[in-house]
Amino acid sequence: MADNNSLDSYLLIYLEVQTDSKVIIIVQILVAVFLYINLLLIITFFQKECFYTTTRYILFAVTLLSDSLLLFLTNILVIFTQFLITIQVWLCVIINVVVLLYLTVTPVTLTAMTLERYVAVCMPLHHGELCSTRNTINCILIIHALSSVPCVVILSTFFGSASLKFYNQYDICSVEIFMIYLWQQHLRSAIYQLQFLIMCIILVFCYVKIMKVAKAASGEDKQSSRKGLRTVALHGFQLLLCLIQLWCPFIEAALFQISFNLFNNVRYLNFLLFYLAPRCLSPLIYGLRDEVYFQALKYYASFGIKLYMTLE
Repeated sequence: MADNNSLDSYLLIYLEVQTDSKVIIIVQILVAVFLYINLLLIITFFQKECFYTTTRYILFAVTLLSDSLLLFLTNILVIFTQFLITIQVWLCVIINVVVLLYLTVTPVTLTAMTLERYVAVCMPLHHGELCSTRNTINCILIIHALSSVPCVVILSTFFGSASLKFYNQYDICSVEIFMIYLWQQHLRSAIYQLQFLIMCIILVFCYVKIMKVAKAASGEDKQSSRKGLRTVALHGFQLLLCLIQLWCPFIEAALFQISFNLFNNVRYLNFLLFYLAPRCLSPLIYGLRDEVYFQALKYYASFGIKLYMTLE
């Protein structure tokens, strides 16, 4: 198995050196902009009590931290692959444990945020009780517990299949290093798709319920319901992109057998569309669409030149 991994690594040499340097620079600029905006929003979250005591803002902060950490690590792995930097497998395992965990934290958190919107619109009298700060903290723990299930299964099959010598070898680090046998790939795909199927069912349920309330409501309630409906729809689009992301390794593996250049172009396109894009939507949904957060973003983006009157 080690020989096969090494062979794959050396085969990557040709395609990586063919990568257009302009594409790499563009990707790094986009990643830097994304992390900068997230940093501003995270700083804002800790500035006002109304942010860190409200469920939807707390869950929003979880997605910001999760997306930032995941994008930072995956970008490092992309750079390592680009410049053919190899590391020991045991260190790669540690990095990918975090990647595998937070790969799922964001979509699970989005599902929790959808449920919060459902409670706010369809059960407003119980919203304060169900979405208390204490319950939100417990929810975050449950989110991480559920998100760790795929990681535990993948690592268990890997630890049971890899030899001790394999951990001391040097290789180009990627999540695919855990896939020693074909059945492990199928198991990983089955777990993720089952998980996302459950999340999609929850999202559709919440969307239908909120839609019924929106049709029956009037005045401000109707406007609030429609806003919640749009938020749930955007969460659904995010989950769709995250689901497609799971299919990317299979598509790339097939293209690798056809054309190195095609594989390389599709690989960067997948990184932009299904890793970067879904994680840019969270700041858009709860950052730019939320008036309070938008005003805060303008304040910190201008380094405090304008008076921060809207939050006072």
